[in-house]
Amino acid sequence: MRFGLFVPQGWRHDLVGIAPQRQWEVMSSLARLADEDPVWESIWVYDHFHTVPVPTDQATHEAWTLMAAFAASTSRVRLGQMCTCMAYRNPAYLAKVAATVDVVSGGRTEMGIGAGWYEHEWRAYGYGFPSAGERLRALEEGVEVMRQAWTTGTATVHGKHYTVDGAIVQPLPLQPGGIPLWIAGGGERKTLRTAAKYASYTNFDGTPEVFAHKSEVLAGHCRDLGTDYDSIVRSANYNVVIGRDAAEVEERLRGIEERLRPHLPADKLAETVESLRSGPAVGTPEQVVEVLRHMAGLGMTYAITYFAEAAYDTSGIELFAREVAPALR
Repeated sequence: MRFGLFVPQGWRHDLVGIAPQRQWEVMSSLARLADEDPVWESIWVYDHFHTVPVPTDQATHEAWTLMAAFAASTSRVRLGQMCTCMAYRNPAYLAKVAATVDVVSGGRTEMGIGAGWYEHEWRAYGYGFPSAGERLRALEEGVEVMRQAWTTGTATVHGKHYTVDGAIVQPLPLQPGGIPLWIAGGGERKTLRTAAKYASYTNFDGTPEVFAHKSEVLAGHCRDLGTDYDSIVRSANYNVVIGRDAAEVEERLRGIEERLRPHLPADKLAETVESLRSGPAVGTPEQVVEVLRHMAGLGMTYAITYFAEAAYDTSGIELFAREVAPALR
């Protein structure tokens, strides 16, 4: 199994209490931690502008700016977003940005891409909020623009949502064939079909029953399109709350709850903590290994991990790297 690590950027209220002038220092130190430990194949950020589960005035650092900064400040680890919202940037421009980041990083960029969902920030930033069907159709058109740009150096698409006419994208990405595409989401009619057509990686629900079902749907689309299902790496995201024993797990959850308390309404705070507590990757190292080993048996071979306390305490990350990852790699 391969492992990625989310770097806190504020979206999930995971930089609260840290002065703005120190936030990049915290993020870059975590990126270096991952860069120096071969357990971690990649680091990830979210492509969002407003915090969750409710929008607040707390910082949310922009994803592709961070990609460029990490490209220049790390040397080994791969760089991804989970996931870039297609509608937030013209796809030809996005292809240009990502190609530049790939060159700066020496060929370490991943492209996580999806249709987007966070209505509040869509409307706040003036993007409107098209129907799910329209967003998914735009996703496929945009992916075609990027595929052309990265393989030929130019893109021409006259679609319903995007029109580009000979857009030149130079320099090309350093990676042969272009930047690997991660198509994120589990929509069965559109998203997984787009993944079957274009993706090197997918990312969808990491619970056993849903993951197995989505995998079957993806396989069906691959058969229909004549693509190689086995060549697509299936990944999932996991909120990890890990401790040496149950008491330490509970202590970590209480710490997360207290940090979030000043920033979330009581009902949203309770939902957030319960969502963490009930997640599949919560418990002792042995319990987390058991869960991920079962998922590996279902074909999940790349776990992208999120540690809610990472900006304040790296002991959970270190425990995972020391006792979980070696059992699964």
